[in-house]
Amino acid sequence: MKTNIHKKSLEISEQLITQLGGVVIIPLAAYQQLFRRNFPTYYLQNKAASSLDQLVEKGLKDYKEGRCRKIKSLADLD
Repeated sequence: MKTNIHKKSLEISEQLITQLGGVVIIPLAAYQQLFRRNFPTYYLQNKAASSLDQLVEKGLKDYKEGRCRKIKSLADLD
């Protein structure tokens, strides 16, 4: 198996590295595997999915009809 690797340089300023608190460069496949392992995707089915769909529909309807209000904190709900 022959692999073509093209070397390219990547320049990152020290200021940016300092702002970000460091930089890690890993292959995309390794990042995707790490992401999937730490942030799994859950799929709802049957009654749970139906209940959530109905809740979202009700929320969107309430929003469109102007029954929602903007709050800055949960204390504004009282």
